[in-house]
Amino acid sequence: MNTPIEHDIYTLHRGTAPLFVSLPHDGSHIPDALAARMVPAARKAPDTDWHVSILYDFARALGASVIVPRHSRYVVDLNRPPDDTSLYPGQNTTGLCPAVRFSGEPVYLEGQAPSPDEVAARVEQYWRPYHDALRAEIDRVHGVHGRVVLWEGHSIRGSDLPFLFEGRLPDLNLGTSNGASCSPQLQQRLEAVLSGQVDYDFVVNGRFKGGYITRHYGEPARGIDAVQLEISQRNYMDEDSFVYQAGKAAVLQDVLRALLASNL
Repeated sequence: MNTPIEHDIYTLHRGTAPLFVSLPHDGSHIPDALAARMVPAARKAPDTDWHVSILYDFARALGASVIVPRHSRYVVDLNRPPDDTSLYPGQNTTGLCPAVRFSGEPVYLEGQAPSPDEVAARVEQYWRPYHDALRAEIDRVHGVHGRVVLWEGHSIRGSDLPFLFEGRLPDLNLGTSNGASCSPQLQQRLEAVLSGQVDYDFVVNGRFKGGYITRHYGEPARGIDAVQLEISQRNYMDEDSFVYQAGKAAVLQDVLRALLASNL
């Protein structure tokens, strides 16, 4: 196996298959000076996509490249555009350097939210290196194989988040930017895998259609397909304590493995 590339901002494992797994919200580190400006609840980085790098650990055995960031989305959200244009106009969401949590409650103590200049500086320090690495690895894999599937792995609390959505989120939420970020053939294969399993309900291009990375990097006409899967966290962890539940996760990993293998 190749030695991972360790960077201050991310870890990149370079694989041999035309598959690249990006986990942009797995990071939970918040620098001390920044954490001191946050409300106590936010310092725990509750909106992290907890344990997705463990869930997708098997991907390396499939030959996939994998990139995992170090820092929390509260430092900068790697799946938002650098100009912070809303991905879901008219719906509540959180921004490039979030000032509110998924609960709608504040991230920062009063008067401590970042200024536009600070946001721009964070983009250069944290956002840009991740995206430079993402672009370079997409180009490398595409150059080797003539094609690449960029798989965006995400997770979120699946209920009790009325700020973002009403009621209960389906177990598995596949997003392809309404079919624009990947080929119809790939979407059909993924939907066939989801339809063929019996453990989880799912939706395609529902509340979560794919974020900035899926929409920006997907170029199916060039053989660059991009797909996002948002998983409800109840399926592999305790949503209140954030504790990973290996038994539940093993069942989910069987489905994830089938989804990723259908890309090869």
